[in-house]
Amino acid sequence: MTPPHLPPRQFLLTAEPGIRVVVRYRVDDGLTDALGYLLGASENSCTVRTRRSDVEIPLAMVIAAKEVPPPPPRRQAVRREGGSLPPA
Repeated sequence: MTPPHLPPRQFLLTAEPGIRVVVRYRVDDGLTDALGYLLGASENSCTVRTRRSDVEIPLAMVIAAKEVPPPPPRRQAVRREGGSLPPA
């Protein structure tokens, strides 16, 4: 994992595309996070592939960014005797 001591903009500009990151940035009504895989960064923005979509984030709005570990493996549904799924 990348050392966490770099300022967010420098981290994003030097990070290897494909690493999993979380980026905290300003939006109209506060702050939000993008968690996903860094697709790339330019002088003005970075792009993070989240579970829902690719998010382009202006670097001027970024207040924090760091590399994060891979997601945990998904849990499989536990089957009851008789082959049916447990009630929700």
